[in-house]
Amino acid sequence: MSTDRGNDVQRDPLHVSSVAKTFRVLEAFGQTTGDLSLAELAQHAELDKSATQRFAHTLWQLGYLEKDARTRRFRLGKPVLDLTYFYLRSNPLVERATPALLDLRQRSGERANLSLYDQTTMIYVIRHQSKREYYDSSLIGRRVPVYCSAGGRAILARLSPADAADVIARSNIVARTPHTLTDRAAILAKVEETRAAGYGLAVEETEIGEITLGAAVTDALGRPVAAVHIAASVKEWAPEAFAERFAHMVIETAQALSSTRDHLRPRAR
Repeated sequence: MSTDRGNDVQRDPLHVSSVAKTFRVLEAFGQTTGDLSLAELAQHAELDKSATQRFAHTLWQLGYLEKDARTRRFRLGKPVLDLTYFYLRSNPLVERATPALLDLRQRSGERANLSLYDQTTMIYVIRHQSKREYYDSSLIGRRVPVYCSAGGRAILARLSPADAADVIARSNIVARTPHTLTDRAAILAKVEETRAAGYGLAVEETEIGEITLGAAVTDALGRPVAAVHIAASVKEWAPEAFAERFAHMVIETAQALSSTRDHLRPRAR
């Protein structure tokens, strides 16, 4: 859970702290790639060991955690994947975007992705692969910051300058690679370039060797909700040539997926 959202819910009189703590146990696995001991779970979830034991045991009973019989260490259980499936199945944008992203990949010959905007991050929900892949590039659910991703900058460019600056101010700015922009003024300058061009461009800012184009998908009120991406290798494309070749494809796909104000009108009977 993001810090800003967490502060809001803790002041809510309907907030159930035990439920929130349970999810902190599940979210602890985002800080590791392996199994966790009870002590490690408690440390990552920032809970005492006794409470962590109760939450972990309940989650294990429900199947949301699995426990190695020999080491007694925990891992996420398969029902977590059910929740992901339920979300993707019920999201109309993901449904509409799936064939559009397949077409984009076929036309471009490069990786085509869709990410959803959430607070200060983007979450990948569709990832259609191309000829060159690394493991993380194939996984849905991965989060990347808006400040250093092409799609994130496209999202920021659809916000007012004041709202974009607020998102950057709330972001935890760190250098993910030696090429990541970390100066807030320089990031906002890139956002203005994106606003003028209609697409975002990021070169090796989230992954070494990767160049990415992104364009924003908007809802019926014109608010940015997602981004379409094309990603490729810097060994094969110079930034200018990559943008010249693919920017129009990314923009067209994002526009095709964007809702219009006509969707707000009642259907004729």
